Amino acid sequence: MRSDIVKKGIARAPQRSLFKALGFVDEELDRPLIGIAVAKSEIVPGHLHLDTIAKAAADGVRTAGGVPVQFPVIGVCDGIAMGHEGMRYSLVTRELIADSIECMTMAHGFDALIFIPNCDKIVPGMLMAAARLNAPAVFVSGGPMLAGRRDDGTPLTLTAMFEAVGAVGSGSMTESELAALENIACPGCGSCAGMFTANSMNCVTEALGMALPGNGTIPAVMAERVRLAKKTGMLILDVLKKDIRPRAVMTEKAFMNALALDMALGCSTNTALHLPAIAYETGFMLDMGLLNKVSAVTPNLCHLAPAGPAAVEDLHAAGGIPAVLAELDKKRLIDTTAPTVYGTLKDSVNGAVNRNTAIIRPIDKPFSQTGGLAVLFGNLAPGGSVVKQSAVAPAMLKHEGPARCFDSEEAAFDAIMGRRIRAGDVVVIRYEGPCGGPGMKEMLAPTGALAGMGLDDKVALITDGRFSGATRGAAIGHVSPEAAEGGLIGLLKDGDRINIDITARTVNALLSDADIAERKKEQAPFVPKAGDPRSYLTRYARQVGSAATGAVFK
Repeated sequence: MRSDIVKKGIARAPQRSLFKALGFVDEELDRPLIGIAVAKSEIVPGHLHLDTIAKAAADGVRTAGGVPVQFPVIGVCDGIAMGHEGMRYSLVTRELIADSIECMTMAHGFDALIFIPNCDKIVPGMLMAAARLNAPAVFVSGGPMLAGRRDDGTPLTLTAMFEAVGAVGSGSMTESELAALENIACPGCGSCAGMFTANSMNCVTEALGMALPGNGTIPAVMAERVRLAKKTGMLILDVLKKDIRPRAVMTEKAFMNALALDMALGCSTNTALHLPAIAYETGFMLDMGLLNKVSAVTPNLCHLAPAGPAAVEDLHAAGGIPAVLAELDKKRLIDTTAPTVYGTLKDSVNGAVNRNTAIIRPIDKPFSQTGGLAVLFGNLAPGGSVVKQSAVAPAMLKHEGPARCFDSEEAAFDAIMGRRIRAGDVVVIRYEGPCGGPGMKEMLAPTGALAGMGLDDKVALITDGRFSGATRGAAIGHVSPEAAEGGLIGLLKDGDRINIDITARTVNALLSDADIAERKKEQAPFVPKAGDPRSYLTRYARQVGSAATGAVFK
């Protein structure tokens, strides 16, 4: 056992004395040491209950003959951080999470790992750590939040709250109505109830083969979630015994399965940032263009919030990820021979039942013949840009309009709330990329405001930053290269015509090569946004790479 390096032999007597200070007995020191990386905190709704999930996983480990050892992992609540300086500190934690887990695992000699994430950057950060360490590992998330319910019983998610801000700004909602909504939108613990980034990544973890079926969809408050955690704790001992390693599970097959599921579900655009970063840790280069190839042959089967009214709990009741995978398997759009931590993906698909064809469309009656995400290329994004096409109004799949340029999210939000954006405009938010931000802020505040004002089917938004999974509308993010790296997005001026054709996968500024060359001559060198040179953000900006390759460190 790897843990023998901290437990066995005369030379390790000092270490054993420290284990005994923790309450360990000799019998425990003869058993496998299972590290449990748990993102428990009291600031993130998705993490509030993770002590319960961790205890259940630990009970499972003990039942199977192992010794569980919990250690903490940080996590930012993107919803709380949204719309202000705090959002710069969200994506940047992904690397901190992966690095800190590496440090804890290597320092303490864990034989295997259980990862207990929830919420946006924590899931991919943990998957990156699992791939990098390549120690036997299994995931079990905290699960999705139940949706709030309006008086008529229709589901309500966090998206509605950000859109309500715009509705108040436009005068179509009163502040008292807003206050009533905020008391019911998020009814309890769990990751926010739509197919936002956290739930997208937890569902994708099933397709990657790193978690048991149900990981992405069993609601946080259900006893079924606790039972899943216990089964995961028991499973890790079997995974350790069989020496199943993450890089043997997260193969090219697994990533192709993950992309197919992503397209069928209509996942968050952030998956286009995180999957390449996870693949990078395994040694597999996931090219942005690959997303379009998978999308071209993979139907979109689900319209979960924000694309439609259904919440993740509805997806679970309909059969969950196994049912979606089973639909995809009918046309051989996934490879069920791909290994998982419990067998092969076929073991998940076998016996799966689609219980609600309104939530999970049959493969021959999809919402659309192509997937939920699209990557757009053109002179504005030669390295690619990403849009959640399943959440775009049909009228906005093709759009041409004048650019309204802003050098920060805050400036754009003020213009939207000040009713200075008109139907037909293309809002351009730049210098918010991984380097230029720094930190690649999510833009749910401006997109939510546009939707709340009834402009989401009339106004497009383009940014070198990114969007929350809760965003809907013609919101095109991850523009690469970003403005801070000399991208054309930084050369645009108010009034420039922007042509967007999501169907054709293109986004272009209608400028001549001569005009672009002249503007490049006039462009001033990028000056990093003022900040403490000792700040992590300053160090992050120096190290981070392009969004087109997952914003991994250079």
